Amino acid sequence: MANLSDPVSVLRGVGPARVKQFAQLNIFTLRDLICHFPRGYDDRTHSLPISELEPERPACFRATVMNTPRTSHIRKGLDLTRVQVADVTARLTLTFFNNKYAAEQLQYGHEYIFYGALSGDFTGYSMTNPVFERPDAPPVTTRRILPIYPLTAGLSNTAVLRAVQQTMEICDTPPEILPEAVRQEYGILGADCAYRAIHQPQSMAEAEMAKKRMIFEEFFVFSAGLALLRAAREGRSCAPYADLSLVEFEAALPFALTGAQKRAIADIARDFAAGKPMNRLVQGDVGSGKTMVAAAAAFAAIRNGHQAALMAPTEILAQQHYASLSPLFEKFGMPVALLTGSVPAKQKREVRAAMASGEIALTIGTHALLTDATGFADLGLVITDEQHRFGVAQRAKLSAKGGEPHLLVMSATPIPRTLALLLYGDLDVSVLDELPPGREKVDTFLVGESYRARINAFIRKQVREGHQCFVVCPAVEENADLGLKAATVWADTLQSTVFPDLRISLLHGQMKGAQKEETMASFARGEADVLVATTVIEVGVDVPRATLMVIEDADRFGLSQLHQLRGRVGRGQAKSYCILTTHNRSPETLARLKAFCQTNDGFQIAQEDLKLRGPGDFFGARQSGLPAFRVANLGADLQTLELAQQASKSWMESAGAAEASESAALRERIGELFRRADGTLN
Repeated sequence: MANLSDPVSVLRGVGPARVKQFAQLNIFTLRDLICHFPRGYDDRTHSLPISELEPERPACFRATVMNTPRTSHIRKGLDLTRVQVADVTARLTLTFFNNKYAAEQLQYGHEYIFYGALSGDFTGYSMTNPVFERPDAPPVTTRRILPIYPLTAGLSNTAVLRAVQQTMEICDTPPEILPEAVRQEYGILGADCAYRAIHQPQSMAEAEMAKKRMIFEEFFVFSAGLALLRAAREGRSCAPYADLSLVEFEAALPFALTGAQKRAIADIARDFAAGKPMNRLVQGDVGSGKTMVAAAAAFAAIRNGHQAALMAPTEILAQQHYASLSPLFEKFGMPVALLTGSVPAKQKREVRAAMASGEIALTIGTHALLTDATGFADLGLVITDEQHRFGVAQRAKLSAKGGEPHLLVMSATPIPRTLALLLYGDLDVSVLDELPPGREKVDTFLVGESYRARINAFIRKQVREGHQCFVVCPAVEENADLGLKAATVWADTLQSTVFPDLRISLLHGQMKGAQKEETMASFARGEADVLVATTVIEVGVDVPRATLMVIEDADRFGLSQLHQLRGRVGRGQAKSYCILTTHNRSPETLARLKAFCQTNDGFQIAQEDLKLRGPGDFFGARQSGLPAFRVANLGADLQTLELAQQASKSWMESAGAAEASESAALRERIGELFRRADGTLN
């Protein structure tokens, strides 16, 4: 017998090349292979006579080989094998391309089970490249419910199928981790039965039961993990803040706070007074005023004798926060410092020394805040901006630089409430659902290529009026197969042909970090009229003079991504616009994009995007800190999520009655899940 921890190389037929292919799918051990679940199934249990086969509808049929297969060499790299088969109802010609196996294995006069689809027309039908097996051989590709696995280049479904089947023969399935009481209450299959059924189902109903188990298990484990994080947090304590008056702070602002901002600040004040470290997410749409909520929290922490740190994902965002917050805090004699990678070494040393001595009240920085060289005299509040760019481990590392600091995380990615409860189940959530007065709706239009001249004229008009424009492309470089606008090519075309008199700048993800930062900063300073970019400008860039966002091939983006991109304009006083272009004429795609044009409500857009695209594309890139669920789909399985959360909560409340071995297996799985998610569980 083999162990789940053994490498896949212990399997027959899995050599170095196959090991590399499996590695592309993050499959390294037998456990990984058993947990590589099918994405769907082909029901090949029903067999038809040849006369009842239908064009383009794959089916199984049993037939006898009527002649010796003949192979013809058509040209270099192309061999064609033909053979006739028949049953009592009809005769059929089978064609195989570059398939020596078929020529060698199909023997005249012998019966085989075939699976394939007819092609042709009324003049005659044939079948190309069907799979086949002897009737007396174990069913592998015919006569069964066939799992269809996620694949990678060079790795066929049959290869994965055989590897999984071999693993199931020589290795025990992963241990049971769901408590028996939970399985009984919710009608969940046991682990061994479910693992075997998901890979080797006897019926589609059995496959669905197995899939239900795996979805429930993933959600249960994650919910239990978040509950443990919350329990660990609630077991900690800190001194409550005595002075929570923000009258002076609000009076110093040049504008009135919105009702939503006041509610979020009140939530934070209650946390500060509770005597336990705060763990709160402030979630708001683009431009909803999260920074001022964070500033109010920092003001309260500093007023109560502590230091605060604000960590942003990019230097330009950190610099923007520094530029807007340092004048405000210095009015109250609260020194603010900037600490980023580009700060000169001598200045860094001075800033760090001032932080360590307690002289600096608020430090704004990037990942430079996480280095071992950075320390605080009394860190009382940690703020992370654009939360989806930071994992649990990074939050924890910054928090560890204080005793029991409060934690405030901010996200401009609107998340449906159900998903927010899953992603941030260890956090309390405050939602900013109002925009500050004066923020106008960005008018959005969907057009085809026939509007190109009008788009170019509108760009020129905006620049002539003293404004700036973004042009976003889905690709960095040209790819003839995809036919998408490429940022590099389009920027060159605009500069050399369309707008030779304007200042065109280029920004994309393949540029070095420092170059990207300088390009964006230059655009923010008004040193370019048009910035052609990829989605690297999606988050956090504040350019008040930008009034137009043109998004090329908009059908290639998720709705939430489009919304984030649109949020880069409309940040100043002038009226702003967003233009989507697409060649795609699919009714579903056009309906989706038209619906986007009709609303600026990020939460409504996010809910729709989650349903359409699932969590993988929901964030544009994988959520840092979000486990990569193997089978669960957050868009389609929300009902199961709610059941699993309910079950997890009930079980956690009565966990003392659970068997020790059961709890240990579950906790081990929780730890594994959080490690995969770039997180830690204490």
